[in-house]
Amino acid sequence: METPTANLERERLLKLAEEYREKGYEVFFHPNPEDLPDFLNHYRPDMIVRRGKENVVIEVKSRSSLNSSSNQYLGNLAQAVEKHPGWRFELVMTNPEDTTYSLKAETSLQEREIESQLQLAKQLTTQHPELALLYSWSLVEATLRLIAQKEELSLKKFDPRYLVNQLVTEGVISKSEYQLLMNALPLRNSIAHGFKTTQITLNYVYELIELIEQLLRTLHTGDEAG
Repeated sequence: METPTANLERERLLKLAEEYREKGYEVFFHPNPEDLPDFLNHYRPDMIVRRGKENVVIEVKSRSSLNSSSNQYLGNLAQAVEKHPGWRFELVMTNPEDTTYSLKAETSLQEREIESQLQLAKQLTTQHPELALLYSWSLVEATLRLIAQKEELSLKKFDPRYLVNQLVTEGVISKSEYQLLMNALPLRNSIAHGFKTTQITLNYVYELIELIEQLLRTLHTGDEAG
């Protein structure tokens, strides 16, 4: 029996397949190893679509299914695909605000996991700034939850806007940090919901990563960020 998360991902995949077919693409669900080019031998993508010389490798994920292992897999897959002309990688997120994000604080990434995933975000930044920003934002939220826990703040929900607002109101993050996060949130939403954005620069992603590192340091110093 499929989980709610798996159901959502499957429904999104079927909808994507229909959209690509309408555009004249040939669609391959969960292609067999013999149907994959050699450079994808070690991967099992959700779907591949083809039209002429254009090939798209598609992965559909929900927010709750992203973890250190899946992030590493997606990063490696994206890098393998982008090395080959005529091929591109597409990561599609199911609605991040859906019921799959009823996460409890206990299931949140911990400090060591965040630091590990930050290294992947840094590796992705140059070639895949969109992926890097998406990963970085997930790490931002995990870090902010750890800080809220340390400061013994009572959070009524884990909505990112609410989380950031609570922390700046309590003086836990500075106004400049708040502004950077509020500027990044619409970009993260655009990527997560499958919209194109031209506003992402390498420096912007690096700033977000630096902010995460700075926030992680406050967990040890006991000082307020700023």
